[in-house]
Amino acid sequence: MAEVATDQLQVWVDQDLCTGDGLCVQYAPEVFEFDVDGLAYVKGADGELRLAPGSRVDVPEHLRLEVIDSAKECPGECIHVVRGDGVEVAGPEAEED
Repeated sequence: MAEVATDQLQVWVDQDLCTGDGLCVQYAPEVFEFDVDGLAYVKGADGELRLAPGSRVDVPEHLRLEVIDSAKECPGECIHVVRGDGVEVAGPEAEED
């Protein structure tokens, strides 16, 4: 698991699968936010929602565990956390340890 701590992580939400449950917003409100459509989106360091499908934002270092946990706990399995090399470390396409 050490590679997760050293690599820059990015996260994105697949709105087609989002259930609007809100766990991600509870875990990491600095990274996830609901839009008027009731679906979760990622937001950048500037606080602006990234509404384009597949938009990725960098995961702040101090929120890595919260973002990874939100991907693991998401009932819609729509949160993808990826390393810089494109390997998914949490989310529906992540390889289980």
